Amino acid sequence: MAGDLQLNGHQQLLIGFSGGLDSTVLVHQLAELRHKQPLTLRAVYIHHGLSHFADEWLDHCQQVCNNLQIPFISRHVQLLGGKGGIEAEARALRYQEFSRLLTPGEALVTAHHQDDQCETLLLALKRGSGPAGLSAMPVSRQIGDHWHLRPLLNFSRQALENYADKHQLSWIDDESNQDDRYDRNFLRLHILPYLTQRWPHFAQNVARSAELCGEQEALLDELLAAELQSSIAVDGSISIAPLADCTEPKRNALLRRWLTQRGAPLPSRQALIGLWHEVALSRKDASPELRMEKNGYLRRYQQRLYYGRAFHGLQGKILPWDNISNSLVLPDNLGMLCFQPIKMQGKHLRLPTAEQSVSIRFGQSAHLHLVGRHGGRSLKKIWQEKGVPTWLRTSIPLVYYDEELVCAPGIFITQAGISSGEGGHCLQWLDIEPELKPWINFSSEQNVNFE
Repeated sequence: MAGDLQLNGHQQLLIGFSGGLDSTVLVHQLAELRHKQPLTLRAVYIHHGLSHFADEWLDHCQQVCNNLQIPFISRHVQLLGGKGGIEAEARALRYQEFSRLLTPGEALVTAHHQDDQCETLLLALKRGSGPAGLSAMPVSRQIGDHWHLRPLLNFSRQALENYADKHQLSWIDDESNQDDRYDRNFLRLHILPYLTQRWPHFAQNVARSAELCGEQEALLDELLAAELQSSIAVDGSISIAPLADCTEPKRNALLRRWLTQRGAPLPSRQALIGLWHEVALSRKDASPELRMEKNGYLRRYQQRLYYGRAFHGLQGKILPWDNISNSLVLPDNLGMLCFQPIKMQGKHLRLPTAEQSVSIRFGQSAHLHLVGRHGGRSLKKIWQEKGVPTWLRTSIPLVYYDEELVCAPGIFITQAGISSGEGGHCLQWLDIEPELKPWINFSSEQNVNFE
């Protein structure tokens, strides 16, 4: 069975390991396959804290990996009980941790099997999903810069049990799997046994239907790829004009693919109708905003649609920077600022005098005289010239010496902030919020002066 695993040529693998039957079989199979192929394996256990036995399960997973000589990692996550249910929240947190742990060239491997696929499609039917939702789980998919593989998707749970018995494997039985308040457990415990008793190949046939839906979606991806890409800007926004010229089914197909690329959950038909009429077609002088799932927001600016996260209200917030020798952590996960000396010739930011205080401010109004520009202009006008969307402007840090604005990192320096000598400093902005990066003129990974 191990030789039948489809890894699509990937050799560096991070295995999601819960200690249950499915992932135990997967870990053992990959350990066996390692003797035939040059595989580099790591396993990770995500501790949700939902069960009193979670610590014991962690120890069990650690021991299994030790016996198989597979490096083991564990991560704790905290469930907050937000909207969408515990199952959805736990899944989202797991994949967040997976994304953080994946190294360049490494693929994520999970133990979803044929019965899981059947349950996923039935849940999609319950929600009224279209072909994209009914395609359920693909054998492989790209998540960011990495691949997610499901090499057991063509195997039934019974086949995994047979493998585990043959190799005398021990695994964890999670007591929550017997709680039929969860939709997936309800299907597994009460519905699928009857369907399988009546039609023994039911799960296999459902998986085939999901695969056919996936093929149709892949074909649409291929046919719409060029048109979609031509409508998307570097900042990830999509132009409204070409969408308005499309039929509704085609427009919905393009919007679904754009939102998926932006990391949004797959929208329902009703959600697509709402975003088009409430956001895209709202009056021209409006600044429409529509909250979607996962705390994402759809917005419009200059006849383009943007999808991104919520930003905390930083309007008027002031952060004293008492010692510029130390870096300053920005609020709302916006990154970190630090001063770095630079010897290159050019236009550089000067250091404050000993008498001047330094502060970072957000959402200020000001009339500026920029380096390299004649005359003054308002800060609002500068944001408009740069094309910075309105909801991002109050999240851009503004550097003040006393009460005078000297720069916005990576965007401009004012005449009051320019260095008069050959030496100067660059204000390095590390871990820039991804939604702000398109408007920042320097790389967050390098010490570069800005002009």
